[in-house]
Amino acid sequence: LACDHPAVVMRLVACAHSVAERAGSIVRKVLHSGELGIVEKTGANDLQTLADRLAQQSICASLSRRFPKITIIGEEELPPEEIREDLIENGHSEEILQKTCPAEFSGLKEEELVVWVDPLDGTKEYTEGLLDNVTVLIGIAYGGRAIAGVINQPFYNYQLGEGADLGRTIWGMPGLGAFGFQLQEVPGDRRIVTTTRSHSNKVVTDCVDAMEPHEVIRVGGAGNKIIQLIEGRASAYVFASPGCKKWDTCAPEAILSAVGGKLTDMHGNAYCYHANVKHMNSAGVLATLRNHKYYVNRVPQSVLQALKSD
Repeated sequence: LACDHPAVVMRLVACAHSVAERAGSIVRKVLHSGELGIVEKTGANDLQTLADRLAQQSICASLSRRFPKITIIGEEELPPEEIREDLIENGHSEEILQKTCPAEFSGLKEEELVVWVDPLDGTKEYTEGLLDNVTVLIGIAYGGRAIAGVINQPFYNYQLGEGADLGRTIWGMPGLGAFGFQLQEVPGDRRIVTTTRSHSNKVVTDCVDAMEPHEVIRVGGAGNKIIQLIEGRASAYVFASPGCKKWDTCAPEAILSAVGGKLTDMHGNAYCYHANVKHMNSAGVLATLRNHKYYVNRVPQSVLQALKSD
């Protein structure tokens, strides 16, 4: 019976999976065309490209056509315009529809769901050719909580050169699990901290130092940093600054919590993903696969004072 009537949220995730893959291929196409169409939003570290614009149009139009009552919040502020038909994705992942929806989400209605979209996370890295940092993020929230996430990595495998099969899609749901990657942990006695590449300052580095890491990795993209946590390349993502937004963290948080990890602000408080919340994650981001408390407890008082919880 379940297969005849998949829950709304499972249908949405199944569609978001295909929609994220379409967005990933748009992101690759724009890069290969060589015409990135870069504009500065608030400055040199806050860029938007043609890929951001087209991918967002594709994601938002494709999802809202099929789920007209969901709230979709995308990063890019785009003028309303007719969306080209070739940007619309109508497919869905059959594999996701076959899964059993966690009971707590099975009765959710379309109008109760909020979708947070970052069409291209790691834009600066994209323009600089650091392609493994780039992700497409589609997060689904209910009751203010991140309950499902899809991350597409358009250039996964690009280091293999010509003819490589590019891209992969990771997805997950608390209560169901996470798929599309091999879950691994950093060996228990190592603390490897991943943090920002282009948005650093004294508060950010003080906080990283306070974790007493054996190693620090500086890379772009929130989605990319969460992938490092779930693939065992980092044990904590520490960003003591208000630079991150809800569309950066919603999808990654859902996937992380699906495998027992945690994402909070620097005070250890959960972020809220209601439709009307402010977009900025003002109190920073602290994410771990294990031992969240260890890291929360080491955040310096000076950092907590600098970053007020909302």
